[in-house]
Amino acid sequence: MLKAGVLGAGHLGKIHLRLLQQSSKYELVGFYDANPEYAKEIAAEFGYTYFDTIDALIDAVDVIDIVTPTLSHHECAKKAITKGKHVFIEKPITNTVAEAEELIALSKEYNVKGQVGHVERFNPAFTAVKDKINSPMFIETHRLAEFNPRGTDVPVVLDLMIHDIDAILSVVKSKVVQINASGVSVISNSPDIANARLEFENGCVANLTSSRISMKNMRKSRFFQRDAYISVDFLEKKVEVVKMKDAPKVADEYAMILQNAEGVKKQIYFENPDIDQNNAILDELETFADAINNDTTPIVSLEQGTEALRVAIQIIEKFNK
Repeated sequence: MLKAGVLGAGHLGKIHLRLLQQSSKYELVGFYDANPEYAKEIAAEFGYTYFDTIDALIDAVDVIDIVTPTLSHHECAKKAITKGKHVFIEKPITNTVAEAEELIALSKEYNVKGQVGHVERFNPAFTAVKDKINSPMFIETHRLAEFNPRGTDVPVVLDLMIHDIDAILSVVKSKVVQINASGVSVISNSPDIANARLEFENGCVANLTSSRISMKNMRKSRFFQRDAYISVDFLEKKVEVVKMKDAPKVADEYAMILQNAEGVKKQIYFENPDIDQNNAILDELETFADAINNDTTPIVSLEQGTEALRVAIQIIEKFNK
């Protein structure tokens, strides 16, 4: 079991503390929070060990789980890495790309592993169909949330859209060559609604929409490729896979057959992949433990977290132009 410590005991930090304590792959050593009075309340209520300095916690563990505000990610991770500790960092990886690139260089220098908390990669709906998403040429995503003051200190792109940016980059094996975007600030000082169009070197186009002032919650992505339409509902954890194949000479009476102007007939059929229900946060933490113990690359590496941040910041820069 790897000894783990958590930095930050806010809403998400408390979830991480609970799951690390439950996990058979970690021994939860304790946590640090910048608010000592609040931290002592958490320690008293749940029985976690509170460390009064970040350095003391880092020295006591093998893995540091960073669930602090984004502005402090770089400083916290740098402290841990330079002491030879593995780091799990909540998304976005850091505040700037330069900070993220420094963490990548340090992780190589000190021979430690890092993973970024892009939790949708572990969503059972996405994992059920990820292998079926081959060379998509058009992608459309909608990530809409009801208003919640928590998270409005950053643009909606870094709060919500970055989940979809990371998922898209994980399935489109090509470089982003063009970005167009627009954003609107409604209630916050930074954009609350955003739309971005990403164009890739291989011709794929992705259209992303995010809002944090919606009347309802929605987290859907649709992938269109030559042989299939794949819909992923991250919120409801459902998938829909619609495929085409050459129509048989003698079709079943219930078969859905399309015929184009040249007389070519195609049959539409549906696939229903099995979806294994899981706790995505527990899965991302435990696969990180596996990567450390087996010396393999984490599922969401520091490099991948950096690329998602790079694209997100380029989108934000388009707003300013």
